[in-house]
Amino acid sequence: MRLLARFRPYRGQLAVVVVAAVFSTVFNIATPKILGDATTAIFEEVMQKIRGVPGGGVDFLGLVRTLAILAVLYVFSAGLTYVQQVLMAQAAPKTVYELRKEVNEKLARLPLRFFDSQLHGDILSRFINDFDNISNTLQQSLTRITSLVTFVGVVTMMLSISPLLTVVVALTLPLSLIVTQMIARRSQGYFLGQQTALGELNGHVEEMYTGHSVVKAFGH
Repeated sequence: MRLLARFRPYRGQLAVVVVAAVFSTVFNIATPKILGDATTAIFEEVMQKIRGVPGGGVDFLGLVRTLAILAVLYVFSAGLTYVQQVLMAQAAPKTVYELRKEVNEKLARLPLRFFDSQLHGDILSRFINDFDNISNTLQQSLTRITSLVTFVGVVTMMLSISPLLTVVVALTLPLSLIVTQMIARRSQGYFLGQQTALGELNGHVEEMYTGHSVVKAFGH
């Protein structure tokens, strides 16, 4: 919520991102259904031709119309995805820049005893690696706001195709959630250990090389 609050200056861009993401998702869900219906129609028409049913055969004019509709939907979906990615790529770096600026000003106000009591590597890790994680999260995760739309649309499409298969898939979801929680619980500890080790490494490098000029490297 605190990160979203920092997007207030970009409310207009976020609104466009939400609308573009929703319509792009709807188009992505609808196109496989249309393509499946066209494939089924072609199969039935071919079978009628084989059986000698009068008027049987592939309706090429209808097939061309279906392919034209699919092409338009794919183009619109790709265009909307491009729009939301561009807008997020503009808003996210600006937000991170403001965060970095505020942290830099805060570091300038802190007393020297703070730096003496903290590992230099931890400070560098917070200032660099944590901001990189925030930037990646803003650029990637906020464009996933269509997950709910995707879930509802896919479930609706599955029910329209085969309710039985939909129930079978739904029964496997609890098992997937249990496995995901087990993996996340274990990986979180490793992630924390990685960040701690990275802070210690940054502190070691900073203590060894701060204040020294590198005159020559990889040469005589």
